[in-house]
Amino acid sequence: MKIEKVVVGKLHCNCYILSINNEVLVIDPGDDGNKIIKLIGNRRVLGIIITHYHFDHIGAVNDLIFKYNTIVYDKNNLSEGINRIGKFKFEVIYTPGHKDDLITIYFKESKVMFCGDFIFRDSIGRCDLDDGSISDMITSINKIKKYDKDVIVYPGHGDITTLGYEINNNPYFKNYL
Repeated sequence: MKIEKVVVGKLHCNCYILSINNEVLVIDPGDDGNKIIKLIGNRRVLGIIITHYHFDHIGAVNDLIFKYNTIVYDKNNLSEGINRIGKFKFEVIYTPGHKDDLITIYFKESKVMFCGDFIFRDSIGRCDLDDGSISDMITSINKIKKYDKDVIVYPGHGDITTLGYEINNNPYFKNYL
């Protein structure tokens, strides 16, 4: 699986384009639809995955639906556990805290995780916005700690990290043991 990142919008959201052969999944198309469409090119879009519904993660959804006539996947139509879209096999993990509809997408075979605004390098998503909950965040952090420490974490903003790095260095992970 190939992973491409394009940073979009005023809040610099990471939009990810995952591809296997000529088929792609788009994760969190936050804005700048034309920029995302240019990166996708003529590849076949199997779907758009939304990690959570904050404006900075969904701004280009309609552009992509219009261009590629594709489906949007989110917590409403992805069950927690193993899911498949085309050749993409992944685990959906419900990880509320920053927002009640936040999901993390885990590709076990590739050892990569797309977590929206759940985890950032050395931080976590804010819990003081609408539909945020610190108690849900604590539960989500404890849930995610069971995964392999060498999993690469692709956040909704900023640089990639690893789960092990966050467990050992992220002050929020240490404080919510």
